[in-house]
Amino acid sequence: MKFTLLKTDEKSSARAGVIETDHGRIETPIFMPVGTLGAVKSLHIKELKDDVKAQIILGNTYHLYLRPGEEVLREAGGLHKFNGWNRPILTDSGGFQVFSLSHRRKIDPQEGVWFQSHIDGSRHLFSPERVMDIQRVIGADIIMAFDECTPYPAEYSYAKNSMETTYKWLKRCAARLEETEPLYGHSQSLFPIVQGSTYKDLRVRSAEYAASMNLDGNAIGGVSVGEPAELMYEIADTCCQVLPEDKPRYLMGVGTPANIVENIALGIDMFDCVMPTRNGRNGMIFTWEGMMNMRNEKWKSDFTPIDPESDLFADREYSRAYLRHLYVSDEILGPMIGSIHNLHFYLDLATTARRKILDGTFSTWKDEILPKISRKL
Repeated sequence: MKFTLLKTDEKSSARAGVIETDHGRIETPIFMPVGTLGAVKSLHIKELKDDVKAQIILGNTYHLYLRPGEEVLREAGGLHKFNGWNRPILTDSGGFQVFSLSHRRKIDPQEGVWFQSHIDGSRHLFSPERVMDIQRVIGADIIMAFDECTPYPAEYSYAKNSMETTYKWLKRCAARLEETEPLYGHSQSLFPIVQGSTYKDLRVRSAEYAASMNLDGNAIGGVSVGEPAELMYEIADTCCQVLPEDKPRYLMGVGTPANIVENIALGIDMFDCVMPTRNGRNGMIFTWEGMMNMRNEKWKSDFTPIDPESDLFADREYSRAYLRHLYVSDEILGPMIGSIHNLHFYLDLATTARRKILDGTFSTWKDEILPKISRKL
């Protein structure tokens, strides 16, 4: 993997760059649609490529390990062949999913994490080595180190011990990749994950340690777990001040359109979040003018296009009144339109931010659009 930094905004830390992988280029800043089980909910691959214009999607190690399982993925030739996506893929290590199963797991700093499957209750062990082996089988272009995602809030002592466990697991992840080879003829790049909860000194130490590994990129984890947005921005800013400029920076699990714009200004290059599809399934539509709850009565007789400024076919062909009708009638087409619309908007947001960075107008643009995209219509 190769990262080229093209330009940094003069009034902020916003950056425009290019990541090159064996499955293609990724122009940053970028939003990555989440395909937890190898599928972005309710969207075909063709729609992701042609309509959303996604450049990279995510899969999840925990979920893909449980279903369809390693045997099927290996027989298929990896996730790219299994789901038909021939562009870059990133896989999370499953650390966040294990964190979210607090009542079903036990952390052992030496062994790893014992957990019970949410599907059938069966017992499994994720060690750093095992997680690397699974991600070899999945075959993603960018893979995450196995980490412990610290909850919010967390006592200082817990956050420190958790961070040190993440250190040890990172070294073991890197060592495992050194002694194994990719399975499908393309390279795989490992990103360490910065932890440390909300404590600045721990975040600095963790970012320094991640940077010292000199891997192909760096991720910032343990955010968007319940902390206020301003605290998230402080964490991202602290980490970006330490992480190297010549490596892409990935802020995991973030967030609203405003969160993304604010964090781009701090120097983040890569984002993912389930919000566009999850909210889209529930009737919340993001636009350049603000957020629309399509279940509200106010849209009942609004026969204007969903978003007349959009180049997405669904936004021009369907009215707001019709979309509201689909949601309140529980027609499956409503969540499908909401999901494709929101993902298209998120990718358009990232693409526009990149263009503004390159033409030198990012900071002015940011100040103009933040109030608009944050309001409820």
